Amino acid sequence: MGTEPYEPYRPARAEAYGRVREGLRAYRLITAMWIRSTMAYRASFVMTTFGNFAGTALDFVAIMLMFSRIDTLGGYGLPEVAFLYGLSATAFGLADLALGSMDRLGRRVRDGTLDTLLVRPVPVLAQVAADRFGLRRLGRVTQGVLVLGYAVAALDVSWTPLKVLMVPLALASGAGIFCAVFVAGAAFQFVAQDASEVQNSFTYGGQTLLQYPPTVFAKDLLRGVTFVLPLAFVNWLPALYVLGRPYPLDLPSWAAFAPPLVAAGCCALSGLAWRAGLRSYRSTGS
Repeated sequence: MGTEPYEPYRPARAEAYGRVREGLRAYRLITAMWIRSTMAYRASFVMTTFGNFAGTALDFVAIMLMFSRIDTLGGYGLPEVAFLYGLSATAFGLADLALGSMDRLGRRVRDGTLDTLLVRPVPVLAQVAADRFGLRRLGRVTQGVLVLGYAVAALDVSWTPLKVLMVPLALASGAGIFCAVFVAGAAFQFVAQDASEVQNSFTYGGQTLLQYPPTVFAKDLLRGVTFVLPLAFVNWLPALYVLGRPYPLDLPSWAAFAPPLVAAGCCALSGLAWRAGLRSYRSTGS
């Protein structure tokens, strides 16, 4: 008798899990197709990947040039800033690799090519996310990992098992948060069809913001990226726990362990936003 009230919900849960499996399978197949297409021109792939690596590396070169004139930035030395940079760049690079094509949705809405995705028996989100999968974006991920490796080697930190665990936890959670921002930004393009730059201001702009210590920004901005768009959970809160520094907003110490929950919440909300945007789509000329 105790399990009877839950019986009606089991088919719905099974259907939801089935849709997720179907979407992941479709994403894997589409990305594999684009990877095969990319690797057909290996020299071009190597050059574009290196160009992606070099272009993103210039961001850190600018930081190094800055530290050639100063000793600290907002009270943080170069290894500490490199740690912040490495976490944010790697997390964003992983999200950009997986969902970087989402900003093309507005173009599809305008020219009507989104209709071709709707008639296929495959989840639309998986198709849009895997569209023109850019393996060259591995250059950004590689650059972030290298900076993070330098920072870990140069930091004067007493590493404990919990602090070591915090690094991969922050990378996974940060990538999840950025993925949620990509999806939510794409959902917004159903309404504002020419809004890819607005989306980029929160994705690429947010990643640039997180490269620097929170102490150089006003507290109103910190509140916004903590409680409104929770980008602070990508790297600031976990990184400051590792570095043994307090967060400027005097949050409790357990907030450093909240990124997985924040990432899960952001992904759930972005999923709802995507479904609402997709339902509102009425094709071109409507």
